[in-house]
Amino acid sequence: MNYDYEVEEPVSLSMNPYTGAWTQAEAAHLLRRTLFGPTYQQIQDTVTNGMAASVSQILNPIAVGTPEVVSTDEAVATMGGTWVSSPLPSTNQAVTENARRNSLAAWIMQRLNTSSYSIQEQMCLFWQNHFAAEFTFDSRATYNYHEVIRTHCLGNFKQLVKDITIDPCMLVFLSGTENNKFDPNENFARELFELYTIGKGPQIGPGDYTNYKEEDIQEAAKILTGWLALGLGSDTDNDTYAQFEPLLHDETTKTLSEHFDNAVINPNGANEYADLIDTIFLQDEVANFICRKLYRWFVNYDLTTTVENTVIVEMANTFRTNNYEILPVLSELFQSEHFYDVALRGAIIRNPLEHLFSIFNSTHSVPNYTTPENYALYEFAYGVAATTGMSYAQPPSVGGWTAYYQAPSYSQLWVNSTYVKLRFNVSDWLTLAGGFTAGGNNLEVNHLDFLDNLSVPADPNAVIDDMILVFCPKGLDIVKRTTLKTILTNGLPDFEWTIQYNDYANDPGNPTFADPVEQRVALTLSQLFKMPEFQTI
Repeated sequence: MNYDYEVEEPVSLSMNPYTGAWTQAEAAHLLRRTLFGPTYQQIQDTVTNGMAASVSQILNPIAVGTPEVVSTDEAVATMGGTWVSSPLPSTNQAVTENARRNSLAAWIMQRLNTSSYSIQEQMCLFWQNHFAAEFTFDSRATYNYHEVIRTHCLGNFKQLVKDITIDPCMLVFLSGTENNKFDPNENFARELFELYTIGKGPQIGPGDYTNYKEEDIQEAAKILTGWLALGLGSDTDNDTYAQFEPLLHDETTKTLSEHFDNAVINPNGANEYADLIDTIFLQDEVANFICRKLYRWFVNYDLTTTVENTVIVEMANTFRTNNYEILPVLSELFQSEHFYDVALRGAIIRNPLEHLFSIFNSTHSVPNYTTPENYALYEFAYGVAATTGMSYAQPPSVGGWTAYYQAPSYSQLWVNSTYVKLRFNVSDWLTLAGGFTAGGNNLEVNHLDFLDNLSVPADPNAVIDDMILVFCPKGLDIVKRTTLKTILTNGLPDFEWTIQYNDYANDPGNPTFADPVEQRVALTLSQLFKMPEFQTI
């Protein structure tokens, strides 16, 4: 199978508002890029509501709850409550922490499965990849880190950088707690420049990376001294928190290089880190760097010179003009002629979480048990996503997942010879083999509910058309389409499917009618989920 989706230069590079036809194809493209799998009805609603109203709604944040206590191994917080503001016990902390970590992992998976009509969860994953901190040894700190991301994921990027800089999880992850005036640690300072704000650029001299120098890292490390992450592992503190310790802070005046116009950062105690970030953000390259990452995530990994000189320039200008607010950039992008160019549809390979949850979400497949039982299934889903290459909250390196930065393959890395076989196994598991099982409960594709909510379930041609619309951004050729229809109808004439479906619809609780219909849909989806066209968004 061919998974090489080289994209030709798009026909339109214009960031002007899209004024072409607003059909199911455009609506589905928008939703595939912003949600973890749209339903057929969501696509129809998006067509009805129009582009502007749909984009506006998608860019609205949604409220989420907190991870719940679902295990008796949680020794402090009450069952059914939340542990995020509870101290760890004085004994058996490892057992309690493990229960909390499992709860956190399940809660994140639940958010992806119930994320409704909002880009919020995509943006949370985008920023988790950008600020690629891992689980800490105290899940309260990890939860708080993810809350910082969720709170600012559609807000102000500069403020997000400031809050992440002194977040306890990040302070632990990149040795900020070890950074003091007696022994400056450059770990976070280096990533602040290289990965989080301005980017490295080509090396143009010894210790000079175009956008900053080694001396900037050294000065920044001094500026960032004095911050401690407290409360982690505590059996008395209700939460983890950052605290500035003046005695550990370097109070000298710091001077940055000519890349920052030799800016002087005067001693300013607990606010000095913010002064550094404000100074970095005076450079235009910050907006360029972040807009490139947004482009690769939401549009196309192939960032050509022409795209760089047109699309990225306009996105970055919007970013700077709006004081680094994220929302205006995304609003402009998702309403642009460039975004809807047909050459860009199907240009990105679904990451493992998009692969898994597009199968669940587009087929209305959500567990409906008690919270502990649902969490057990979501923990299972977390492990499956990790096996296929994406362990949320545990990126493989400080740079995030390689598919978002490793040229020239980028997202094609998600479907190497190992991962693609695992994807096939997972989709067959969910369609044909009863799905994920935990504690006697299961999470599988809801074949009949999916079918019932298509346009004309009794018409096999309409069913196949709707499946292709939901799952295949590039469509399918006549041979593959015919293959799917043959599987759905078992090779019988169309009217036989119509009779079969109507018998089921008139008596849906009767397995004599329901089971054969469900089996045909399951076999059809199993085949579709193995097609190269499904692997893309």
